[in-house]
Amino acid sequence: MKKPVTTSRLFFPQYLQKAKAKALEQNKKLRVMFQDEARFGRICDPKRCWSPKKIRPVVSEQIVREYTYAYGAVSPCEGDFDGFILPTMHAQALEIFLEEISCRYPENYIIMVMDGAPGHSAHDLKIPKNIEILKLPPYSPQLNPSENIWDEMREKWFGNETFVSMDAVENRLVKAIRTLEQSKDVIKSIAGFPWILDAINTF
Repeated sequence: MKKPVTTSRLFFPQYLQKAKAKALEQNKKLRVMFQDEARFGRICDPKRCWSPKKIRPVVSEQIVREYTYAYGAVSPCEGDFDGFILPTMHAQALEIFLEEISCRYPENYIIMVMDGAPGHSAHDLKIPKNIEILKLPPYSPQLNPSENIWDEMREKWFGNETFVSMDAVENRLVKAIRTLEQSKDVIKSIAGFPWILDAINTF
């Protein structure tokens, strides 16, 4: 297994310079992606919402402990988002997701930036040949633009809604993922952190 390394803002541009050299050796284009997972289910917590003056909005609330997981990877420079729905956050699920990303971008050498979750750190994790994993520093979700994608998804597609079944949850999740996968400008505005774009565009 290829050994992951840990990233920080200070050495990120230098790391990408070396990664670009690896990409050229394989006759591929370098692509930088940020990966994360999020849990979606049938628990609904009421959120603030707009309503006409002097009218108190009424929203539903429920606590049903049924979940599924959305895996996502965002390319801040290109404005691409790739989503996948899987039942767990185990290493085997991550392997399925990485293989899917590898197949979607066979002409790219991908730097996949992710956090140090247990499922990301399995010793026998199988990583496709055109993907290299780069670990974020511990306790730094603010460095991962994928976190903002989940916020967008929850606000636009899941706010103050209850679902009668997990099929309903997954159908809504599919709709959200497909919409974001076709919304390059939205993704760029959400995920285009200046320090990331500066590092990518340096080379």
